[in-house]
Amino acid sequence: MINFPAIDIAASGLSAERFRMEVTANNIANANTTMTENGEPYRRQAVVFSSLADPLFGSSDNEEMLGVKVMGVQSDPTEFPTIYQPGHPHADADGFVKLTNVRIPDEMVDMITATRAYEANTRAISAFKEMVEQTLSLLQGGR
Repeated sequence: MINFPAIDIAASGLSAERFRMEVTANNIANANTTMTENGEPYRRQAVVFSSLADPLFGSSDNEEMLGVKVMGVQSDPTEFPTIYQPGHPHADADGFVKLTNVRIPDEMVDMITATRAYEANTRAISAFKEMVEQTLSLLQGGR
């Protein structure tokens, strides 16, 4: 079987960025959630990526890159903002409500960044496909 590392690298990027878009969409969907099962507002989630490298190709300075991997999702530890809203069902005894630490402008930047990275990986796959097609065309014309 023929292996195309360029396709594998771009495909790993597509998968990772798709996952980041899903997590970001979930953050946006929960931007107004002031109470979860644990009794706190929704805490923003962030995706952690790591590069995939082949250690067989030398030291850490000279490893062959094999793509990107999602290492996991971590909670954003920033404080929850509070507002004074004594009539809110989740207000404390002093009338303050803890809000989620999701900031819509930050989420939109993450979504745009993930979308652009996804598009770049798609274009890389398309460019590679065109190069292979042109090479096959040249080889067939040379017969």
